[in-house]
Amino acid sequence: MKTVKKIFSNQIVIPLAALIILALFNLIADPSFYKITLGLNSDGNPVLTGYLITILDSGAELAILAIGMTLVTAASGGQDISVGAAIAISGSVMLRLLCGPTANSQTLLMPIACAFLIAMVVSMLFGAFNGVLVAIFKIQPMIATLILYTAGRSIAAWINQNQLPVVVDPTFKYFGGYIPGCPVPTAFIIAVICMIIIGLVLKFTNLGLYTQCVGINERSSRLNGLNPTFIKILAFVIMGMCVAVAALIKVSRISTINYSVIAKDIEMDAILAVALGGNALSGGKFNVWGSIIGAYVIQFLTTTLYKFNVSSVALPAYKAVVVIILVVASAPTVRDKFAELSKKMKSKKSVKEAA
Repeated sequence: MKTVKKIFSNQIVIPLAALIILALFNLIADPSFYKITLGLNSDGNPVLTGYLITILDSGAELAILAIGMTLVTAASGGQDISVGAAIAISGSVMLRLLCGPTANSQTLLMPIACAFLIAMVVSMLFGAFNGVLVAIFKIQPMIATLILYTAGRSIAAWINQNQLPVVVDPTFKYFGGYIPGCPVPTAFIIAVICMIIIGLVLKFTNLGLYTQCVGINERSSRLNGLNPTFIKILAFVIMGMCVAVAALIKVSRISTINYSVIAKDIEMDAILAVALGGNALSGGKFNVWGSIIGAYVIQFLTTTLYKFNVSSVALPAYKAVVVIILVVASAPTVRDKFAELSKKMKSKKSVKEAA
């Protein structure tokens, strides 16, 4: 009984349960959902295809953003709503460096790795800007990041003078597609690398402990020798790094950018992924793996709805209903009520047995 109670008290149970329910639903509705085939893509290279591959591929950016959003939420007790606009800025910087001011260069003006690193630095600076507003000026995170949310896409368009640069080099498509000879989507491989890096960082450094301490009680953490201001800014800087990686994948998928559409509303999905992961949106204790699973739950749900021909216009409504149910089910208040109900049932059973 204690083992069962311990399992169900773990915050990762809710997103795992949601994933299992979605998996069973698709298994019953259409077992072919799990069919994976080896075919050829447009370049004639062997690649894996199927709904599961689509989920792993399409959910990569969201899983990466969920990592940064988890740390921001845990440290600041708020959320960064500017990540979609920040992706547009980072992607625009990358394309400007690769294509130049004419936006139609036939050759890359810079190695892709260099352009990516510079775009990452820009993203980290914007992250630091958000962090300073939150940590030093004590502005509520959602309000602080509203500035970049509002102006970000205009800044992205201004960087390329409102032109739509197109990268013609085929190697650029590898990051959002497939590397020749590797049948697994590159985006998923990049997401796994990011997961491994954050796992190692949390295991071998005190980042996780310090972030939780600041989120739980900032004053107490300061008295214990921590620097809450630095920890909060660092969380937003890490968010900026995640944004740059997601931007690389996003612009690589189409080799260009659409400033008003790219990563539209992805910040909301990232916040939902954190919530579905069982993390308190008020900050403090967190589980980054729960957020990553939450990200793939959202993508699993999206792919399932598309499979059953749900209109793209109606898609957000269906997602909202399911997400509300999952978030409410994972709320501490609901858990406490279920625990209280369980105790009452247990006590009644013991009374009957004694009688």
